[in-house]
Amino acid sequence: MRLKRFFETAIVVLTMPLWIAALAVAVAAVFFAMGRPVLFRQERAGLGGKIFRILKLRTMRSGAGEDCERLTRTGRFLRRTSLDELPQLFHVLSGKMALVGPRPLPARYLSRFTPEELRRHEVRPGITGWAQVNGRNAIDWDHKIALDLWYVKHRSIALDLKIIVLTFARVFAGSGIDAEDGVTMGEFRPDLANKRVKAVL
Repeated sequence: MRLKRFFETAIVVLTMPLWIAALAVAVAAVFFAMGRPVLFRQERAGLGGKIFRILKLRTMRSGAGEDCERLTRTGRFLRRTSLDELPQLFHVLSGKMALVGPRPLPARYLSRFTPEELRRHEVRPGITGWAQVNGRNAIDWDHKIALDLWYVKHRSIALDLKIIVLTFARVFAGSGIDAEDGVTMGEFRPDLANKRVKAVL
């Protein structure tokens, strides 16, 4: 949608002084807490399944160990406030991402999706999305993907505005950040022979 692209680019450009300042402070915090590298890079699947390298602020120490052991106090704060996602605003400007859309997942997951689930790649991935304001990491993979598919089928500027407002509310409340059994979502490993997407009302 050209209107969506224009709308989101305008928001990012107009708010640039604010988020650039916040990003500079966050980068300094990561550097002093964990040193280099400051950025976390990973290959993710974007529009049409095209692979790109996503940028986030690093929140964990390098090395082996459980996520909860490597996550620093600074990293936990960045995640709770979603400040670790700020570098992705540059992806919005470049057209690789949108403000609102299904979250871009690791490229290795592409082969694990059913044909129906692959429809989540019919739109540009977002910094926030319908799944993020309806549970984020606190819901299971089936529910999360079903919410992504619901968004793809019902997307509109009005829905995007609603998601943006709800995102700020969720960030302020700090809800849904961690999975039930850990700091982050577990690996997406579906049984492709038996998997079915749950219906979302």
